[in-house]
Amino acid sequence: MPKNGDDKMSGLQKAAVLLITLGPERSAGIFKHLKEEEIEDLTLEIANTRSVTPQAKEDVINEFYELCLAQQYIAEGGISYAKELLEHALGNEKAVEIIGKLTSSLQVKPFEFIRKTDAAQLLNFIQDEHPQTIALILSYLPAAQAASIISALPPDRQADVTRRIAVMDRTSPDVIKEVEKVLETKLASLVTQDYTIIGGVDAVVDILNTVDRGTEKHIMESLEIEEPELADEIRKKMFVFEDILLLDDRAIQRVLRDVDNNDLAIALKSTNEQVQSAIFNNMSKRLAVMIKEDMEFMGPVRMKDVEEAQQKIVNIIRKLEDAGEIVISRGGGDEIIV
Repeated sequence: MPKNGDDKMSGLQKAAVLLITLGPERSAGIFKHLKEEEIEDLTLEIANTRSVTPQAKEDVINEFYELCLAQQYIAEGGISYAKELLEHALGNEKAVEIIGKLTSSLQVKPFEFIRKTDAAQLLNFIQDEHPQTIALILSYLPAAQAASIISALPPDRQADVTRRIAVMDRTSPDVIKEVEKVLETKLASLVTQDYTIIGGVDAVVDILNTVDRGTEKHIMESLEIEEPELADEIRKKMFVFEDILLLDDRAIQRVLRDVDNNDLAIALKSTNEQVQSAIFNNMSKRLAVMIKEDMEFMGPVRMKDVEEAQQKIVNIIRKLEDAGEIVISRGGGDEIIV
């Protein structure tokens, strides 16, 4: 361990000193958020650290605090905002040094600045951009924010943007930088040089599970015509059996009227107690007892059979929703009115 201040310490050594200074309880909480390889490296470094001077501890803690402060400022208002606040607090030279460390060692998400922008304002900002640009931006936004924007796009653009998000895989940092310049953000210098995995089917599923049913239906119908295999993959991941908890009691009761009791018994074999309770609480006690007995006496069931039974019930739920007989809670009320 270097003895002359923290300038000669490696990042790993500084991290070890920080954890030693924080103590075992706080360090254990930090370890929960690290990768296995990182934990091994840090544990080894801590074990090899014989002594740490009070000055080294103080220097590392101060540097850690300054970096955390800078990252918070960046998240709140972008790089220029962070630099301005740090200059006031620490002086120009120190501010430049801290920002430099952040850009080289911390991964700040692209488009972080616009994540805090009002959805309606952001829509006005990007709605005239190319669909691929919109798809790239929405891939970095929280699902609820992205869903609000997709819902407000013209119908012919909704499916196009959704498809582009679904097939998006890795985007070059150069492309991201160019898009950020177009949007006049000031985060381009913070984009890491690694190719970033974004978008994909899971991102689309999160968005479509949040938009209103009308928007979702239009997008899926368009995708079924243009990309049937992609549409099928998305549909399989959308509403799963456990999502029955999104239904109110009256809706569950309506669904159960159309469900075969044998399918229900098989479907409930691998579900958690919360789902089972939601089902059993919405049927007669006699029927609940009968289905529980069926589940007990049928013995082991293949997972494939369980999934097929659950899918049958999911299909019933979707048909009833299409017919307007039940409503799936989607966190509505977020539509943008323009």
